[in-house]
Amino acid sequence: MAELKTKATKASVAEFLRKIPDASRRRDCMTMRKLMEQVTGSKPAMWGSSMVGFGTYHYVYASGREGDWFITGFSPRKQDLTIYTMCGLDESMDLLDKLGVFKRGKSCLYVKSLGDINLAILEKILRRSLKASRDKR
Repeated sequence: MAELKTKATKASVAEFLRKIPDASRRRDCMTMRKLMEQVTGSKPAMWGSSMVGFGTYHYVYASGREGDWFITGFSPRKQDLTIYTMCGLDESMDLLDKLGVFKRGKSCLYVKSLGDINLAILEKILRRSLKASRDKR
Protein backbone atom coordinates (compact mmCIF):
# COMPACT_ATOMS: atom_id res chain seq x y z
CA MET A 1 0.00 0.00 0.00
CA ALA A 2 1.35 3.43 -0.91
CA GLU A 3 2.49 5.59 1.97
CA LEU A 4 1.00 9.05 2.39
CA LYS A 5 3.47 11.60 1.02
CA THR A 6 2.33 14.61 3.01
CA LYS A 7 3.33 14.40 6.66
CA ALA A 8 3.94 16.71 9.57
CA THR A 9 7.39 18.29 9.45
CA LYS A 10 9.61 20.18 11.87
CA ALA A 11 9.62 23.27 9.63
CA SER A 12 8.75 26.58 11.27
CA VAL A 13 5.19 27.74 10.71
CA ALA A 14 6.15 31.32 11.62
CA GLU A 15 8.94 31.34 9.04
CA PHE A 16 6.65 29.85 6.38
CA LEU A 17 4.01 32.52 7.03
CA ARG A 18 6.57 35.35 7.03
CA LYS A 19 7.70 34.29 3.57
CA ILE A 20 4.27 34.54 1.92
CA PRO A 21 4.96 37.18 -0.74
CA ASP A 22 1.50 38.78 -0.94
CA ALA A 23 0.95 41.00 2.12
CA SER A 24 -2.84 40.55 2.10
CA ARG A 25 -2.59 36.75 1.88
CA ARG A 26 0.06 36.80 4.63
CA ARG A 27 -2.29 38.78 6.93
CA ASP A 28 -5.14 36.38 6.17
CA CYS A 29 -2.92 33.44 7.06
CA MET A 30 -1.87 35.06 10.35
CA THR A 31 -5.57 35.52 11.14
CA MET A 32 -6.29 31.88 10.25
CA ARG A 33 -3.45 30.73 12.48
CA LYS A 34 -4.91 32.61 15.47
CA LEU A 35 -8.45 31.45 14.77
CA MET A 36 -7.50 27.80 14.35
CA GLU A 37 -5.32 27.84 17.47
CA GLN A 38 -8.30 29.20 19.44
CA VAL A 39 -10.74 26.68 18.01
CA THR A 40 -8.53 23.60 18.38
CA GLY A 41 -6.39 24.50 21.38
CA SER A 42 -3.48 23.10 19.34
CA LYS A 43 -0.29 24.71 18.11
CA PRO A 44 0.21 24.75 14.34
CA ALA A 45 2.53 22.41 12.48
CA MET A 46 3.71 22.37 8.90
CA TRP A 47 2.40 19.47 6.84
CA GLY A 48 4.43 19.02 3.71
CA SER A 49 5.83 22.25 2.36
CA SER A 50 2.69 24.38 2.19
CA MET A 51 -0.05 23.29 4.62
CA VAL A 52 -0.47 24.50 8.19
CA GLY A 53 -2.32 21.92 10.29
CA PHE A 54 -3.77 21.91 13.79
CA GLY A 55 -4.26 18.78 15.89
CA THR A 56 -4.01 15.26 14.55
CA TYR A 57 -6.19 12.24 14.15
CA HIS A 58 -5.62 8.69 13.02
CA TYR A 59 -7.85 7.35 10.26
CA VAL A 60 -8.49 3.83 8.97
CA TYR A 61 -10.36 3.28 5.72
CA ALA A 62 -12.47 0.19 4.99
CA SER A 63 -9.72 -0.83 2.54
CA GLY A 64 -7.29 -1.07 5.46
CA ARG A 65 -5.34 2.01 4.48
CA GLU A 66 -4.55 4.16 7.50
CA GLY A 67 -2.57 7.19 8.45
CA ASP A 68 -2.42 10.39 10.42
CA TRP A 69 -3.65 13.81 9.32
CA PHE A 70 -4.44 17.20 10.82
CA ILE A 71 -7.93 17.95 12.12
CA THR A 72 -8.15 21.37 10.51
CA GLY A 73 -5.74 23.58 8.63
CA PHE A 74 -5.11 25.96 5.79
CA SER A 75 -2.83 26.57 2.86
CA PRO A 76 -2.06 29.84 1.07
CA ARG A 77 -2.43 28.59 -2.49
CA LYS A 78 -1.81 30.92 -5.41
CA GLN A 79 -5.47 31.19 -6.46
CA ASP A 80 -7.19 30.90 -3.08
CA LEU A 81 -6.67 30.48 0.61
CA THR A 82 -7.68 26.86 1.15
CA ILE A 83 -9.30 26.01 4.48
CA TYR A 84 -9.43 22.32 5.37
CA THR A 85 -12.21 20.87 7.54
CA MET A 86 -11.47 17.18 7.87
CA CYS A 87 -14.98 16.01 8.72
CA GLY A 88 -16.54 17.63 5.72
CA LEU A 89 -18.99 20.47 5.47
CA ASP A 90 -22.28 18.56 5.48
CA GLU A 91 -22.94 19.30 9.16
CA SER A 92 -22.61 23.04 8.43
CA MET A 93 -24.90 23.45 5.42
CA ASP A 94 -27.08 25.89 7.39
CA LEU A 95 -24.05 28.12 7.97
CA LEU A 96 -22.61 28.09 4.46
CA ASP A 97 -25.38 30.38 3.18
CA LYS A 98 -24.24 32.97 5.74
CA LEU A 99 -20.49 32.59 5.17
CA GLY A 100 -19.98 34.92 2.23
CA VAL A 101 -18.12 34.46 -1.06
CA PHE A 102 -16.32 31.11 -1.37
CA LYS A 103 -16.07 27.91 -3.36
CA ARG A 104 -16.17 24.53 -1.75
CA GLY A 105 -15.07 20.97 -2.09
CA LYS A 106 -16.16 18.03 0.04
CA SER A 107 -14.16 19.20 3.05
CA CYS A 108 -12.44 22.37 1.83
CA LEU A 109 -13.37 26.01 1.52
CA TYR A 110 -11.62 28.15 -1.06
CA VAL A 111 -11.64 31.90 -0.41
CA LYS A 112 -9.93 34.74 -2.25
CA SER A 113 -9.71 36.84 0.90
CA LEU A 114 -10.94 36.59 4.48
CA GLY A 115 -12.58 39.96 3.81
CA ASP A 116 -15.03 38.07 1.57
CA ILE A 117 -16.36 35.90 4.39
CA ASN A 118 -17.87 36.24 7.84
CA LEU A 119 -15.18 35.09 10.32
CA ALA A 120 -17.71 34.46 13.11
CA ILE A 121 -19.54 32.01 10.82
CA LEU A 122 -16.24 30.42 9.78
CA GLU A 123 -15.40 29.90 13.45
CA LYS A 124 -18.74 28.12 13.97
CA ILE A 125 -18.04 25.88 10.96
CA LEU A 126 -14.57 25.03 12.30
CA ARG A 127 -15.97 24.27 15.76
CA ARG A 128 -18.61 21.95 14.30
CA SER A 129 -16.00 20.16 12.23
CA LEU A 130 -13.75 19.76 15.28
CA LYS A 131 -16.65 18.36 17.33
CA ALA A 132 -17.56 15.95 14.53
CA SER A 133 -13.97 14.71 14.30
CA ARG A 134 -13.82 14.16 18.08
CA ASP A 135 -17.21 12.40 18.06
CA LYS A 136 -15.93 9.94 15.44
CA ARG A 137 -13.07 8.79 17.65
